[in-house]
Amino acid sequence: MSLIPATLGRIAAPERRTMAVACGAHVLHDGFTDLLYVLLPVWQAEFGLGYAEIGLLRALYVGAMAGFQMPAGALAERFGGPLVLGLGTALAGIGYLLAGASVGFAVLAVALIFGGLGSSVQHPISAHLVSEAFSGTRSRTALARYNFSGDLGKMALPAMTAWLLTLMPWRAVTATIGAGGLVAAVAILAVRGLPGRAARARETVSQPGIAGWAPVGRGFSLLLAIAMIDSATRMGFLTFLPFLLKSKGADLPMIGIALTLIFAGGAAGKLACGWLGARLGVVRATFITEGLTAAGILALLPLPLAAGLVVLPVIGMALNGTSSVLYGTVPELVAPARRQRAFGIFYTGGVGAGALAPVVYGLASDLADVPAVMVLIAASVVVTLPLAWRLGPYLQAAAPAALDGHSAGRCPSQPGAISSRVPSSVCLAACSCFSFGSA
Repeated sequence: MSLIPATLGRIAAPERRTMAVACGAHVLHDGFTDLLYVLLPVWQAEFGLGYAEIGLLRALYVGAMAGFQMPAGALAERFGGPLVLGLGTALAGIGYLLAGASVGFAVLAVALIFGGLGSSVQHPISAHLVSEAFSGTRSRTALARYNFSGDLGKMALPAMTAWLLTLMPWRAVTATIGAGGLVAAVAILAVRGLPGRAARARETVSQPGIAGWAPVGRGFSLLLAIAMIDSATRMGFLTFLPFLLKSKGADLPMIGIALTLIFAGGAAGKLACGWLGARLGVVRATFITEGLTAAGILALLPLPLAAGLVVLPVIGMALNGTSSVLYGTVPELVAPARRQRAFGIFYTGGVGAGALAPVVYGLASDLADVPAVMVLIAASVVVTLPLAWRLGPYLQAAAPAALDGHSAGRCPSQPGAISSRVPSSVCLAACSCFSFGSA
C-alpha cells in the first residue's frame, strides 16, 4: 500500500490532489461494490431470502452502476467531474444508510439501486481526471496506479466489514459504511484545483463525430461472447462463494479473509495475465485462464475450509485474468471509426451478463443447492474454449492492421492508443471497470 504515497510524493501539488481524489474514490467505490459479498449472507439470515432474491440484490446494484455510466459522463461534461463525483459518492453513502434502516427486501432493493447509481460515477470520472492531470506517457503510468488502488478497496473493505460485524450489529455496520461515504463526498467536494469542466469541454470539441453504426464483424462477436461468459462466471462465483464457504463452517470474519485472498489473487492476475497474453497470444492465454478457472472451482468443492482458502488466490488470478486479455483485443478487431460504439457494446454486454448471472444462478440454487450451481458455473466457463479457438483466425487476419498501428507510433492493444479516436470517458470506463466488479 506504499505504492500510492510513494507516487504522490514525486508529483506536483495539483497532480497530487487529483491522484489522491481519484485513487481514494476508487478504493471507496470498489470496496462499496464488493463488500456486498459479505453482507448478502447476513441479509439472507435476517430477512429469510432465497438465493434468487440474493442474486437479484446483487444484480440491482451492478445493473444500476453499469446503466448510469454514460449519463454520469454526460453530467460530468455539463457540471464538472469533481462535482458529479462528490454527489455520486454521497448518494452511494445514502444507499448504505438506507440499507441499514431497511425492514425487508423491497427497501433493501431500493437502497442498493441508490448505491449502484452513486457508484456509477466513479470509474469514468476518476479515470478521466487522472488522464487530464497527467500528460503524455505519464498518463499511462498514473492510470495503472489508479487501477491498482481499486484492488486495494476490494481487498480492504470486505475484510473490514467482516471484522466490524463481529463487533456490532449489521445495521450499525452499514450505517458506519454510509457515513464514511458522506465524509468522503465532503472531502471530494472540498478539494480545489482539480481538472474540471473547461478541460472536458475542450476535449468534447476536439473529438470527431461518428455517424451511424455498422457491424464490427464476426471476430468481435466471438470476443464479446467470451467476455460475457467470463463476466457471468466471475459475478456468479463471487456472489455464491460466501454461501459455499459458510457450508464448510466459515464464519463472517473467515468469509472476509477468503474474499480478501481471492481479490488479492485477482490483482496479481491482472498483471500476470496481461503479460501472459502478450507472450502467448489471446487464444492460448484464454485457454489457460478459463481452464484454470473451471479446474479451480471444481477443486474447491470437495476441499475442507483450510485447504479451500489456499486455493482461492489461484482461482482469483484466473478469474480476473481473462478480462485483462480480452479488453486489449478490441482495437485489433474493430476499425478505428467504429471503436467508440464497439467499446460501449463490449462493456455493456459484459456487465449486463454479470448483472444477470446472479439471478439465474440464484434460481438454480433454490432448485438444487450451491455446490451444484458451482459445478454449473465451472461448466459454463468451458464454453469459452471453442469460442476462443474460433477467434484465432480473426486475430491472425487482424495482425497486419495491428502492425500498421505500431509502425505509426500507436499500439492498438493499449488503452492509451485509442484515446485519440475514442472519447476517454468511454475507453477509461471500460478499462477500469471490466474486472471484478466492477466492476
